Amino acid sequence: MARDPLPAGVETPAYLYDVAEVRRCYALLRQALPQPSTVYYAVKANPHPDLLTTLRVAGANAEVCSVGEVDAAIAAGFRPDHLLYTGPGKRSRDIQHALELGVTEFSVDSRHAIDQLAGLAAAADRRVRCLLRVNDDLAVPGPGLVMTGVSSQFGVDLGAVLADPAGFASRPNVEMAGLHLYMGSNIDSEDALVAQFTQAAHTAHRLADALRTRWRVVNLGGGFGAPFARSGVLPRFPGLADRLGATLDEALPGWRDGTPAITFESGRYLAATCGALFTRVLDVKESHGKRVVVLESGVNHLGGMSGLRRLPQIAPDVELAGTPSETVGPAGPAQVSGPLCTPLDLWARGAELPAVRPGDLVRVANVGAYGLSASLVTFLGHPLPTEVVVDGGQIRSSSRLTLTRCPLPASHGGTDG
Repeated sequence: MARDPLPAGVETPAYLYDVAEVRRCYALLRQALPQPSTVYYAVKANPHPDLLTTLRVAGANAEVCSVGEVDAAIAAGFRPDHLLYTGPGKRSRDIQHALELGVTEFSVDSRHAIDQLAGLAAAADRRVRCLLRVNDDLAVPGPGLVMTGVSSQFGVDLGAVLADPAGFASRPNVEMAGLHLYMGSNIDSEDALVAQFTQAAHTAHRLADALRTRWRVVNLGGGFGAPFARSGVLPRFPGLADRLGATLDEALPGWRDGTPAITFESGRYLAATCGALFTRVLDVKESHGKRVVVLESGVNHLGGMSGLRRLPQIAPDVELAGTPSETVGPAGPAQVSGPLCTPLDLWARGAELPAVRPGDLVRVANVGAYGLSASLVTFLGHPLPTEVVVDGGQIRSSSRLTLTRCPLPASHGGTDG
């Protein structure tokens, strides 16, 4: 877990990212996975250019799900053919943009999506491959966010593929090259990971028989858990490689020679522990017998997506990041709020906080993934935090995005399928 202090002179609020920690996390994940396999970084976890560049140099590919993420990955130096373009629905103009840039691999979630991609690839005179995302019949029990076995925008139901295998075969200009099987998210149990990957591997074997094909790629998803806004370290999975390797030997023989190529994807495991949010105390008061601490950061800077259940409900560990200006009152539980003009701007109702007073600098660890980019940054128009990147204690970059509303050109408009 990165513990770098906030460099002197940096304006708060500020996110601090340590790319040395990113490299360490990538190495840990590679050690935990069976080999040969490829790791795709889920750009949605944190699209900062320095993190993308660090992971590309370390050996990761990139999983993207929008034109913004396609552009960010390519700007960071990723080869277009090292991108997997996912997402349950894609605008035709966005696919066209990706094709023009040289993206060659797409995850598809329906028959319509296959036909859409085939038509656009033919029009662009490109040949691409797709991975069929499958919504398995069974949800694998365990901690985390379950993503199969329920009605979902993600993937084709397994039963639909088995009932009409010809409908999910290759098309002109589009090769049905493999499967995309993502069953759960934010899982910190090795047993639960083994269970979901085993289920996915056997589903891949079953579908290869049904479609009378041999997969070139099987993406087993990810879901590797990490602490979010709380103290803690990355979970370790010491037996995962051997246990999953044995399963793959049974279900997908030939994988050790790359047929099929086995891929995984991860966002939070690679980025969570690299980042911390530094923010100052604006006010401390008593209200109806409870200590209330107001910070200059709220759900606009951290935790905005918690309400969508994409992230754990935020209850951050807030710790002093420097010497307090003056110790006032005892440590203990407090309501932690941000500066937004809504009672919904609440991090926690009873978080354990040290004694703080206005002006003190505090820190929330393990927010390198799903931090700033997963927050309500435009709501109420507060300035965005500074983003500082360090490597080995040395500042690598410092920047801050601004929120501006630019009018669309008169030619903008229309609809797109």
